[in-house]
Order: sequence, then structure tokens, then C-alpha cells
Amino acid sequence: MSAIIAGKLDPSFREEIMSRFCTDKNPRDLTNCLTCGMCSAGCAFNDVHDNSDPRKFIRQVLLGMRDEVLNSKFIWTCTMCGRCTMQCPMNVDIAGIVRTVRGNFGLKAPGFLQDVVDAQIKTGNQMEVTQEDYLETLEWMSEETANELGDPSIKIEVDKEGADYLYLWDPREIKYYPQDIQSILTIMWAAGANWTCSSRWWDATHYALFSGDDDASRIMLERIREEYIRLKAKAVVVTECGHAMRAQSWGRKVWLKDNYPVISVLQLMAQWIKDGTLKVDPTRNPEPVTLHDPCNLVRKEGIVDEPRYCLQQVCMDFREMWPNGKYNYCCGGGGGALAFGDEYRYYRMAKGKLKAEQIARTGAKIVVSPCHNCFDQLSDIIKHYKLDVKVKHVHHLVSNALILPNKK
Repeated sequence: MSAIIAGKLDPSFREEIMSRFCTDKNPRDLTNCLTCGMCSAGCAFNDVHDNSDPRKFIRQVLLGMRDEVLNSKFIWTCTMCGRCTMQCPMNVDIAGIVRTVRGNFGLKAPGFLQDVVDAQIKTGNQMEVTQEDYLETLEWMSEETANELGDPSIKIEVDKEGADYLYLWDPREIKYYPQDIQSILTIMWAAGANWTCSSRWWDATHYALFSGDDDASRIMLERIREEYIRLKAKAVVVTECGHAMRAQSWGRKVWLKDNYPVISVLQLMAQWIKDGTLKVDPTRNPEPVTLHDPCNLVRKEGIVDEPRYCLQQVCMDFREMWPNGKYNYCCGGGGGALAFGDEYRYYRMAKGKLKAEQIARTGAKIVVSPCHNCFDQLSDIIKHYKLDVKVKHVHHLVSNALILPNKK
């Protein structure tokens, strides 16, 4: 261990962090650290690779070791999953401190993380999908669904005022996985939902949550609130994506000081299955299925039971990983790691080994990821560790199990 030079310590460093800390808690909570080491004990990756000790990081922050913190690789290897805070007896939000340091001290994010943020600010969505392509894709999938289900009235109504739900998409669904739009539209149609999408601001994702760029975060959230108000919707519904749900729900409170209704499509599906609005046949999903719990969705937003309930109702053989729920292991792709490029792939796959072992122990043939970031990381893990498993979202299995009135 290198020596700590007292003369180089900067007592103002932690005050700077606290003054810039966007949180719904008390920013000064970081000074509650007892140096007990529970954060390091709680971190699933503390002994998986180097640069992964949260206790060392928080002590450097509190001691004022500015240079060591700002040059630490921990800032970027940490996936900000929150497992350390869950174990902390003083509730020190280490993930929040990491985010604050990333975005407020002139650090350059590795890979293309900031490029994604800049693209969303410039074009309205992180994948720079044009408005024309976006609207054409919605229309195309509406026509495909109407033809398949034999109901020409099926369509996605864009900019409809007074709908119950304003639906936010992940740009991956628009650009790369339009069949996901069809799956979600089928569920909405079967439920008789009164919903709409914005023609202007529709991207639920939010890589500024990872980069720590609070100015960009406010712009992104203000755009969504603007559409919620313009279209007179009753609630904002976020597609199946963990960090998007976290940004839209937690973000409206910390960046906008607002509290308009934000719900996940997972919560809608669970409620509709429970109250009989959606009729399902689990025999249509006979393969063994397990569930990955996205950190932002489960540990941070508390959406634990809803995806489980959906899978228990629409699958014949649902199997839990261990640990699961709020005690889950991060997949290793969180905190923007997927955008960090090849330099950080080693860290992603080292973390992913824990998840690969979890999946393999269940014997499942399908691993369900209610998050697009996790979906991509799990796909990489499956290839890297040669698992005989497919990745799906919850809505894929729900839509496949639907008993529809006009179709066998």
C-alpha cells in the first residue's frame, strides 16, 4: 500500500462533491462512513478483478485524496449497481458519489459514452433515428400486427391527447428490434389500453445517468415532461429497460423537482394479468425460464415482484437464480460499461462470469432480461462462456402466451 502524504490531502474535495451531488437523499450522508468494510463485503466484484474496492474509494474521497480519486480506474470499473449501499449500515450512496465524480470534475468518459449523450441531446434519441424513420417504423409494425391479428383497426396512435399512457421507447426497439414494437402493441391491443406515443420526444433511455452529466439529464427529462403535459396524458409508461425506468422515475424528482406519474410496462402487464384483462396460456412457453434482476429496476426502483409474477403466469417452468431480487448480482454491463469499448471488455466479462455461473446452475434455456443494457451484456456473456441459453424480455413471453379473441 502506498503512503498517504498528509500535505497533499484536500479537505475541500468532499465538500465539492456534496455541493454537486444530485440525490433525493441528504448529500452529506457520505460523511457517515464508519470504515467498517461492509461495502467491500457487499460488492460481488471486489475480488473478481482489480480496481473494484468501494471501501478504498470512499476513504479516498473522505480523506481528500483528490488526485487518487480522479485518476482511479474504479470510477469507471464500478457499475454503480448499488449493492454496496444496500449493505452499508450508514446508507452511504457510493454509486451516487461515483456518478457525481464522473460528471463534475472534468473527466472524460472512456469509449463512446459521452457520444451517446451528445447524440440524444442533438437529435432527441441516442441512436439518432430520424423522425421519419421512427414514424414509419411505428406504422409498419402497426400494419404487420393488424394483418397478423386480423383487425385492421389496430394501430399506434401518435400524439393522441388525453390518453391514459404516454409510452416511451428504447431506440433499439425502433432501429434494431421492431418485432419488440409488435410484441408490445399486441399486449396493449389485447388489454384495450388507451395509449399513445410522442412524435417528438420518445426516447426513454438516458446515458447521462451513467456519465454524470446533470445538465444533459435535465434537458432530457424536461423534454419528456413537456410531452406529458402537451398530450395531457395520465401517466408516463417506460418500456422494458432498467436504467430508463430509473432515470425517468428517480430523475424527475432530482432533476426537475417534480412527481408526475411514471410506471414501468412491467407493472402494467402484471396488473392486467392479475385482474384478468389479459388472458394467458402458460403452455405456450414450455421451456425452463430464469430471470435476471436489473440493478436499476430492482434494487433501486423496487420493481421486484412484477416481472416474477408475469413469468410465473405465462411460463410452465420458472426457476430463480440465487441470489435474486434486490440481492442479485449485476450483470457487469451497468454504469455505461457497454459503451466503454474494448479497453473495458475484460472487466465486463470478468464480472459476467458470476452471472454465467448463476444462469448455468438453473438449467434454464431462456434467461429473461427486463432491461436492454442487460440484454446486450447477457448476450455477450452467453457467447463468451458458451452457454446454451437464449435471452428474451418479459413482454416476449407475455405476448406469446396471450389468448386473443380473434386468433387461435
